[in-house]
Amino acid sequence: MFVTSIGLGGAAALADVPESQKKEVEHLLEFVSTSDCEFERNGKKHPGEKASSHMNRKYNHFRDKITTTEEFIEYSGTKSTRSGEEYLIYCGTSDPITSKDWLLEELRVYRQKDTR
Repeated sequence: MFVTSIGLGGAAALADVPESQKKEVEHLLEFVSTSDCEFERNGKKHPGEKASSHMNRKYNHFRDKITTTEEFIEYSGTKSTRSGEEYLIYCGTSDPITSKDWLLEELRVYRQKDTR
């Protein structure tokens, strides 16, 4: 049985996040897209909209391996599949942090708000 795309573009796949977590993935992609932070990937900084688009392409590529929102973050938003380098997030004058930590923190905040 095939699971259809969640409206973020791309082809159908054999696995995907469960229906109950699709809103989390959509939220994270929107969060990245609208962020004022810069995303460093392979030594180049990108705005949020471009980073979100890149994450969505990786999500569609790895969808058959992704079964949780945390796996979405791991496969789509943490490091380059080409170089293996971690993605870094630059927000204002703060020190950069890994995108994995940044995204997991936003997921935690989203889940707290969603349970209220």
